[in-house]
Amino acid sequence: MGEHQNSDHALAGIGQFAPLDARDTDMWSRLVMFCRQEPRAFGRDPLTSHVTASAFVLSPDLSSVLLTHHAKLDRWLQLGGHCDGIQDACFTATKEAYEESGLSRIRLLTSEVFDVDVHDIPASTKEPTHLHYDVRYLFVAEAGEPIASKESHALAWVPLDQLASEADSVAVVARKWPLWRERLGL
Repeated sequence: MGEHQNSDHALAGIGQFAPLDARDTDMWSRLVMFCRQEPRAFGRDPLTSHVTASAFVLSPDLSSVLLTHHAKLDRWLQLGGHCDGIQDACFTATKEAYEESGLSRIRLLTSEVFDVDVHDIPASTKEPTHLHYDVRYLFVAEAGEPIASKESHALAWVPLDQLASEADSVAVVARKWPLWRERLGL
């Protein structure tokens, strides 16, 4: 995948991305435009949109993904969170994966961005509606047992072949994984 990259598919603090379809191209273009126009893109100002980072953590046998039942949003989602001013989305995804999973060792499968998802965050008493420019990376669990954090009602290993009924934000891992698995030689 790396040999097909060019400067249009790399961003400082985010990395390389190879769009696979029209959705990917649109999401990447939106992220690039946002990062070029917003000097505080990696911040957490409640009045503006911001870059977030997520981790799709695969089981050791690569057949399931670890999802969290997010306490605030009351939905099953991948692990992840805000960059909080740190301009390194992969670092943030790694940190959030450890904090939210309870796993003692995870491994980044590739430094390339796996997916980008731009989505609305509903208004709350603390902040207005805004966008999250979520940058997602692939990991594999290597040691430890999942333990839910205070941000989660529960954690579950969900078989990839059972994700079709989930929102596209989560189901994307099942749709893209076969191609990535081949490209990574796994």
